[in-house]
Amino acid sequence: MSVTRMFAVDSAPPEPAVAPERFKAAFRGHPAGVAVITLPGRKRPAGFTATSLVSLSLSPPLVSFAIATTASSWPFVRDGGTAVAHLLTAGQEDLARRFATSGIDRFAAPTGYRLLPGGEPVLEGVDTWLLLSLESLIPAGDHRLAIARVRHAAIGADHRPLLYHDGTYHTLRA
Repeated sequence: MSVTRMFAVDSAPPEPAVAPERFKAAFRGHPAGVAVITLPGRKRPAGFTATSLVSLSLSPPLVSFAIATTASSWPFVRDGGTAVAHLLTAGQEDLARRFATSGIDRFAAPTGYRLLPGGEPVLEGVDTWLLLSLESLIPAGDHRLAIARVRHAAIGADHRPLLYHDGTYHTLRA
């Protein structure tokens, strides 16, 4: 069954956009899982903390995440072909904060990592991660929505996710 939606053309002026602070406040009450996305680079790797990683399709296995075009990691996403999505768990708040901090070398000590054969950095201590092939970047306001195919999944035993809610990190109790 196909659904077609028609929108009436109206000469009334558009409603004003929601103010950024009000928009943020609306999402403070919506918890999100925390991931770190890492990317290979010619001179050094890049990475950032994301609360926008979601599963998109089972067949083929696809995920999506958003990145601001002003982010320091944006050129690595735009110009690269692969990434690793690390699903953070309880006790990994420091890692989430490090990769969310601007102006630092996120891969300097105490961050430990190893490189996969394609140069993708895998963070030490993160047991669940996905090797991704970036397939498309869709403009979405001041961000880009990245769609990526999952090429490999490493699954850890700890399933207590790190969550971001109301401006702070939390974990679920077992």
